[in-house]
Amino acid sequence: MKKLTGAILLLTIVAFTACASKTKETEENKQPIQEKKMGTIHLTKAEFLSKVANYAANPTEWKYLGDKPCIIDFYASWCGPCKTIAPILEELAKEYDGQIYIYKINTEEEQELAGAFGIRSIPTILFVPMGENPQMAQGAMPKDAFKKAIDEVLLKKK
Repeated sequence: MKKLTGAILLLTIVAFTACASKTKETEENKQPIQEKKMGTIHLTKAEFLSKVANYAANPTEWKYLGDKPCIIDFYASWCGPCKTIAPILEELAKEYDGQIYIYKINTEEEQELAGAFGIRSIPTILFVPMGENPQMAQGAMPKDAFKKAIDEVLLKKK
């Protein structure tokens, strides 16, 4: 009798668990589950060399390795203007998800990488279109200026 009671209890738990997860997916918003939009991507030197440009292998030529245009934000955690644009870049990363990448490089942690690009003030923003040389901007920019640069320089919308 104990075995039969245990088996019924186990089947009941399994049935409720399976039904509960199915109900949760379909009844929350009565919409299919959407993928989480990507935010900004923090890079180390090693990741930069494999995803953006291997300047060690090609010191005289810029060769972007990505499959989408990107923005690279050279920043520091203590920098006020860097803190100002950080939420703007997060919003833009979600807004332009699938069209561009937005990378962040902490100049305090990646001093060699910052030195390789001659970063002397922060924030320094690098706009990297496909098949062209990057364009550099220094200082904090408002969201509409970022959007204009993304649309015109990176995505070639006029």
